[in-house]
Amino acid sequence: MILFKDLTLEDRQTITNYTMNSNRRNCDLSFSNLCSWRFLYDTQFAEVDGFLVLKFKAGERPAHMMPVGNGDLRRVILKLEENAREAREEFRMLGITPDMKAEIEAALPERFAFTANRDYADYIYLRTDLANLTGKKYQSKRNHINKLKKACRYEYRPLTAEYIPECLRLEAEWCHTNHCEEQEGMLNECRAIVYALTHFDSLGLTGGLLLVDGKVMAFTFGMPINGDTFGVHVEKAHASIDGAYAAINCEFAARIPEQYTYINREEDLGIEGLRQAKLSYRPVILLEKSEAFAL
Repeated sequence: MILFKDLTLEDRQTITNYTMNSNRRNCDLSFSNLCSWRFLYDTQFAEVDGFLVLKFKAGERPAHMMPVGNGDLRRVILKLEENAREAREEFRMLGITPDMKAEIEAALPERFAFTANRDYADYIYLRTDLANLTGKKYQSKRNHINKLKKACRYEYRPLTAEYIPECLRLEAEWCHTNHCEEQEGMLNECRAIVYALTHFDSLGLTGGLLLVDGKVMAFTFGMPINGDTFGVHVEKAHASIDGAYAAINCEFAARIPEQYTYINREEDLGIEGLRQAKLSYRPVILLEKSEAFAL
């Protein structure tokens, strides 16, 4: 029987030892995401034969992520399958990208079926595109930022401990304005953001913010997913201030270390406005993710 352990802040080094050395760019593997959303998914992990394996609940049903590591993938998946059988649970894997699908098919041909869900595809951009906003395709973004610069003098600063209370206040205001109490998904997001902000350094997060007259107008944060991809998890701004979202996006991207070729800005969850906003930044990869279940 595989002994899974509840994920905690103290497990950051163990988890990132696997994820940072992998070629996986999906946002699900960010330690901050894993930890901040554990209240909803009951995420657990184990180390099996040189692989990190993650187990969680999606709704009321158990699920696994694709094992991360090096070694005999076939053996590890079969062990997970057997472990699920012993626990009288179904075995399925979520967040399966095309590369992962190919690995599974090579290890266990025709054993699994795959169903993709467009709502959970990750939007991945070139860091230089978001930082520079060059070319005609980004003209509207530059216009929004220029309009903001004319309307007020904002100052970019790194998100450090002294600004956490102000960011929490902005998040509370945003939730009130957007009636989060009426939407379970927004309430869950708010809870995850509050957790991340209050455990910012322990999670290994990096962030930035915009100040106007000494007050936080916008903030963002994220962390590396692997050696070439940085995950941006959150962006919040006063909706009434035109250009704030475009400005914080650009300013933060410009300060992400150059070793990160890509920025993953996560899924749109099928929300039409969010989908259009993410598409407007012209992703270079729309990372499809599927559910894998045994035939």
